[in-house]
Amino acid sequence: MSVDLEQLLEPSVRAMGCALLGIEYRPHVHGGLLRLYIDKPGGVLVDDCERVSHQVSGLLDVEDVIPGQYTLEVSSPGLDRPLFKLDQYAGHVGAQLRITTVMPIDGRRKFRGELKRVIDSLIVIDVDGVEVEISFAAISKARLVPEFDTDRKTGGRGK
Repeated sequence: MSVDLEQLLEPSVRAMGCALLGIEYRPHVHGGLLRLYIDKPGGVLVDDCERVSHQVSGLLDVEDVIPGQYTLEVSSPGLDRPLFKLDQYAGHVGAQLRITTVMPIDGRRKFRGELKRVIDSLIVIDVDGVEVEISFAAISKARLVPEFDTDRKTGGRGK
């Protein structure tokens, strides 16, 4: 794809009152999947996803930037929010992350741990008491790990 989808779609998504968090595209011979993650203050409703999907679908049809058939999916980030951009990490210091790297680091590609800090383009996570530094460029996928309150006194519903 020669067109930067984010540059193409972000203004339309923003004009609809939402932020475009990131885009996943998975090409496939029988039809790919284009997934947009959107967010807005107060959270995303199904109606927001439908409106953005309709608007973006029309724009993609006109621009014809994705060859062949594909399915467009517009989604809220959910509890296991994906992180696409370096600046998204800073807002989640202290949270648990799952990170997959492009190439192995010390023999492994999958990490789970607490985000300790972000230094320039370096993500530092605590994995079982050991701080691991991962270059943002080395990350292929990162998501927050949802944390649920399982306090027996409240029946798992929080305080």
